[in-house]
Amino acid sequence: MTHNGAERCPFAPRLRPTCLAALAVAFTVSQLSPADADHIRPPPVPVSLQVPAGNKAFRAGAAVGTQDYICLPSGWTFFGPQATLFDERDEQIITHFLSPNPIENGTPRVTWQDSRDTSKVWGLAVASVTVQPDAIPWLLLKVVGAEDGPTGGDELAETTFVQRLNTVGGLAPSTGCTMSQQVGSRALVPYSADYFFYKAINRPSSR
Repeated sequence: MTHNGAERCPFAPRLRPTCLAALAVAFTVSQLSPADADHIRPPPVPVSLQVPAGNKAFRAGAAVGTQDYICLPSGWTFFGPQATLFDERDEQIITHFLSPNPIENGTPRVTWQDSRDTSKVWGLAVASVTVQPDAIPWLLLKVVGAEDGPTGGDELAETTFVQRLNTVGGLAPSTGCTMSQQVGSRALVPYSADYFFYKAINRPSSR
């Protein structure tokens, strides 16, 4: 089933002009219903990015932000994202950044934090597919750490997997990191993407 440009950008309206540049994506996208956990339907993805059976999507958001790189002697090196996720009503729901994972003794991992209850999850990429050569890859990430908010909020804490799909932009610069005096310089590269959050089906609650 094919979709027009508006349907390719089902989340925040502010993303649609950017998303229209991505119509060459090899996988068609189903338009998302309102962000009710029982109605979130992620788009088709390559086999390697499919979430294991026993999990279902319960939340989704459209991200706008930057992929951040630092110039090292070896070249541009990724050191984390800075992004805000919006729902279909264009309201902020989650922030996305790099932070130490307490479950792994402070190992830096990409992080998602709920904008209301401040619950967090940390993710580790387990599969990557380049869908467009001019955009960062689509990813499947496994949650390797979770934390409730300070008042017990747990909106994100039961997340098991996260998909990053429909990416636009975000690649490391192709220039500006070839001379010794450029080492230490940083590049904040704009990107957008859709994120889908999964949790185990019928998982007994421990809360």
